Amino acid sequence: MIKKLLIFASLILIANFSFAQDNEVEKAVANLTKLMINPDSSALDKLILGNLSYGHSNGKVETKQQFIHSLMSGNSDFLDINLAEQSIVIQNKTAIVRHVLSGKTNDRNVPGNIKLNIVLVWSKEKAGWKLLARQSVKVL
Repeated sequence: MIKKLLIFASLILIANFSFAQDNEVEKAVANLTKLMINPDSSALDKLILGNLSYGHSNGKVETKQQFIHSLMSGNSDFLDINLAEQSIVIQNKTAIVRHVLSGKTNDRNVPGNIKLNIVLVWSKEKAGWKLLARQSVKVL
């Protein structure tokens, strides 16, 4: 009976830890989304790793500095972002997040609407989850 209770308690602890990790990743995704709409270079710098690979649906790939510059300059201007169908898989210190992003843009003062499949790769660092990679493709 004690053995069963220990196993049950261990499973509850593991489930709570997994849920907490998912929650932290969800918060990081929400923070990134907020910063893509209202960019803050200092906050973006803290959320993104130095060797970021940021892939756009048109094939363009940006570094961390290029991505932040695009947001700050208005070359990439998100007015509204909605995320749907989000899934999170965590393996050790890596999280893979997939979702469908739809939103309104105003890139270089040209209004537009987007709908993209996104994959984000996050790395668990001492200061929390940091974005390592992002790739988008147009929803067919």
